[in-house]
Amino acid sequence: MTDTDSPILPKHVVIIPDGNRRWAKKRGLAPIAGHKRGLDAALKVVKASRNLGIKVLTIWGFSTENWRRPDREVGYLMKIYLMFFKKHMQELVREGVKFKWLGRRDRVPVALRKILERMEKVTARNKKYVLNIAIDYGGHEEIVNAFKKIIKRKIKPSQINENLIADNLQTAGIPDPDLLIRTSGEMRTSGIMPWQTAYTELFFSKLMFPDFSVAELKRAIADYSDRQRRFGQ
Repeated sequence: MTDTDSPILPKHVVIIPDGNRRWAKKRGLAPIAGHKRGLDAALKVVKASRNLGIKVLTIWGFSTENWRRPDREVGYLMKIYLMFFKKHMQELVREGVKFKWLGRRDRVPVALRKILERMEKVTARNKKYVLNIAIDYGGHEEIVNAFKKIIKRKIKPSQINENLIADNLQTAGIPDPDLLIRTSGEMRTSGIMPWQTAYTELFFSKLMFPDFSVAELKRAIADYSDRQRRFGQ
């Protein structure tokens, strides 16, 4: 890409915001301090992605495996998520963001579940941008649930195809991710959208997520723009 070329923007970016706890430990702080700083970084990323022209952004906030963490840490995470979304719900509506919650809904605290579902309802007609937040999300579980829905509809095996499976995932109607960014130097996807990311470009940032900046987001997009996607051809 030359200086005069316009960057090829990914339509859908997925971010695995890793490293909050290690960021805190490195500074002698409790894990909850890292999570709070991580939320501050997430807000900057959400706003920057819209300004850069990204139409769909997915952020993984809490995995199905994260319930194994200490109860105090999990409880704090749920509380700060509740406060965060309460504070920014009207902004999402005003900015034309369509919010979608990916993940299980039976284990999340009632107050958080209500605010997340309310955000989905009040932003349902927005069309400018899509913000997916994955809370209590597991990629394998999403695929299993998709097949359960297909079986429940008594669809014949001969009628099952890729489109049918995609239509029964939680991301139905949303384009597959073009770019996946993981922070903190870890080089794995950890099961985020295993079906949808078959041809997704990967970018691994060495920065812990609390240090993840708009500049690093732009670097990831610039790197993506320089790649030639072949989709297996």
